[in-house]
Amino acid sequence: MTLATCAFTLCVAFSILATASAQERMPAIPRDKMTAAQKKAADELIAGPRGSLAGPFVPLLRSPEFMSRLQKTGEYLRFDNHLGPKLTEFVILLTARQWTQQYEFDAHVPLALKAGVKPEFVAAIGEGRRPTGMAADEKAVYDFCAELRENKSVSDASYARAANAFGEQGVVDMAGLVGYYTTLAMIMARTPLPEGKKSPLVPFPR
Repeated sequence: MTLATCAFTLCVAFSILATASAQERMPAIPRDKMTAAQKKAADELIAGPRGSLAGPFVPLLRSPEFMSRLQKTGEYLRFDNHLGPKLTEFVILLTARQWTQQYEFDAHVPLALKAGVKPEFVAAIGEGRRPTGMAADEKAVYDFCAELRENKSVSDASYARAANAFGEQGVVDMAGLVGYYTTLAMIMARTPLPEGKKSPLVPFPR
């Protein structure tokens, strides 16, 4: 092996190790290592509809009071908002795709399909394309979320379509849902996929 080849191999190895260690910045905290506040927040989460401490709540547990308050907001936004399960999952996939949030997208694809999101819509979102053949309510959601994300505001026309479809409560819930899953995406920047899973998303060009 030449010196150059050896150097290249070492660089690749160190790169892989660095990536692996970056993904484990905030690994799961063993129960016996949790503080009293962390145990309380974890138990509260597990007793709710999620049933387990995984994904974004692993890093969030470092700030148990924040996690407790945020997960209660998230519980409403995910399970009880004014949009219903199908459009909720639609918004979650759109937000996860924007952030190339592999864990969240992977976790919500089966939930979206079960809730009634068409497989071809899931595929289009994953590829960064606008789905074709959307119903009026899906178009209202897509346009609202796309404009909110890209323009940092929503046009009067898109707002009117969303408000007519979902009411003012639905509009506020939809914006909140985008904000909540954006927060999770930022916190989960290095959260690895479950073992054996492959990344479902290709990063957008920069």
